[in-house]
Amino acid sequence: MAPRPPGNQRLKAARQHAGYASQAALADAMTRAAPRIGLGQIEVSVRQIRRWESPTPPWPRSGHQRLLTEVLKMPIEELGFTPPWEGAQGAPATDGSRPIHAMPSTGMLLPQATASVQPPTIGADFTTITVAHRRLYWSVKPAQLHPTVVEHTRLGLHLLTETNGVARRLLASALAESLLLAGRIEFFDLRKPEEADASFARALQAAGEADDALLGAAILSHAAFIPGWAQRRTEAAERLRAARTYARRGNASADFLAWIEAVEAECDTICGRPSDALRAISHAEEILAASSDHHVPEWFTWFSPARLAAFKGNTQLRAGRYAQARDTLISALAGMLDGEGKQRTVIMADLAAVEVAQDKPEDACLRLHEALDQLATTWYATGMERIREVRHTLQPWADTDSVREVDDRLYSWRTTLSALQR
Repeated sequence: MAPRPPGNQRLKAARQHAGYASQAALADAMTRAAPRIGLGQIEVSVRQIRRWESPTPPWPRSGHQRLLTEVLKMPIEELGFTPPWEGAQGAPATDGSRPIHAMPSTGMLLPQATASVQPPTIGADFTTITVAHRRLYWSVKPAQLHPTVVEHTRLGLHLLTETNGVARRLLASALAESLLLAGRIEFFDLRKPEEADASFARALQAAGEADDALLGAAILSHAAFIPGWAQRRTEAAERLRAARTYARRGNASADFLAWIEAVEAECDTICGRPSDALRAISHAEEILAASSDHHVPEWFTWFSPARLAAFKGNTQLRAGRYAQARDTLISALAGMLDGEGKQRTVIMADLAAVEVAQDKPEDACLRLHEALDQLATTWYATGMERIREVRHTLQPWADTDSVREVDDRLYSWRTTLSALQR
């Protein structure tokens, strides 16, 4: 029996990235959006979405194009459709063959193979470099590592045009991880959420090409941080719902499932719902306690019980449970490994916030000095944001020597110039 041709993976990936786990959910969202953008009552059916996600999707009518662009937040040219005025030999905008330099820096359409000229080892060779970048992330300055990772993704996109079979699937999986890393750097280290969102969308496309459900779940969970940190809780919840669906398909381990709960907890905390966040963390702790026999992927390097404790401590802090937060954060700090300097900065800043909340400005300043020491070794934009938040709360003690010493470090020539450059 001949293998079933793949459908429109670009539209499917964009749908899932936007948080619509089913074709019916996208159809409903488009139907609801029609009056809002002045199109009147247009009912989009599941059958229509199914046709668009088929191997030969028809070109959408103009009204449907506007709805797809509105709901999925992507141009129609990037959703896998071939315009009828472009023949089979002339569809550069939809077959991924546009020049690399014309593409977004981290988000290019996935090309189809035109010739199989690369050796069978190409997927494994490309993966070797991806793994090296994975390790470098914890020690190399993000502004230096990011361009290298982006160029690696460009190479991967080019190699896809020359690779078929198993090697292509391996290559697509490594490319998805590289795009995920680019998005992580853009969001957590460089604070560029729009660029990160584009990288996560392309990463999901690559994961779909590789048919790697677990990697897709990781990408969707990271993508949930973006609306979550912007206090768009409903959108974050949609992305996490899709992530859990993929995690189930990929037989996710207990650690992986607990991490998704921790992501939801952080989003809830930022959205001002600490009680919901603490329930999610309690669920995560139960999942970890139950354990599972499922394999933990080697790229899953950003979570541990100590990281969960860090999530919990921050939530307890936001909930006003200061004594509990101090104990939890100290425990989390003790559980951090040597290479987890970025997370150490965040925990130290949270401990400083606990001291401020209990009217202990000098103790808070000591914690901030520890955080700044760590930041000098391993830059982390999220860590610096936490430090600045704590310094803002220290304003009532701005004339004390301890706070002025913190200011001297926060606004040194080196720190100030580094912040401006970033």
